[in-house]
Amino acid sequence: MNKIAVFPGSFDPITRGHESVILRALPLFDTIVVAVGENSEKRGYFPLENRLEWLRTIFAREPKIRVESYSGLTIDYCREVGAGFILRGLRTAADFDFERGIGLMNRAMMPDLETIFLVSTPEYSALNSSIVREIHRNGGDISRFIPESLQNLMT
Repeated sequence: MNKIAVFPGSFDPITRGHESVILRALPLFDTIVVAVGENSEKRGYFPLENRLEWLRTIFAREPKIRVESYSGLTIDYCREVGAGFILRGLRTAADFDFERGIGLMNRAMMPDLETIFLVSTPEYSALNSSIVREIHRNGGDISRFIPESLQNLMT
């Protein structure tokens, strides 16, 4: 049986922190599906098509990684792709509290779905997409915060 994990998020934009979690999780799973969720309560800053293209560019050389989009409940998407795991990155204790609650609710709805948390590396613990978007929106240089392979695509 293949160990399939879904790493859900808006990736608006993907950061070096996201990239680090995904790459560090590769040895744990046969397949990681980087799933760009369409959140009904959020309007994306970057178009969905761009985010998908950027993710596919970053992970083009990783055969164990698939990039897809989905809408609706993450657990329904996990069922659809046969995933037994949700992968989440944790930067802070506040992230843990928030993600733990979601993980418990997911488990209540789908008992055989495990949530796996990876702690961010120290250099990325303050990094999040909201801050990167704000820097970009105001004309700042985001190159230090996004994966190197996107440097020319996001200018």
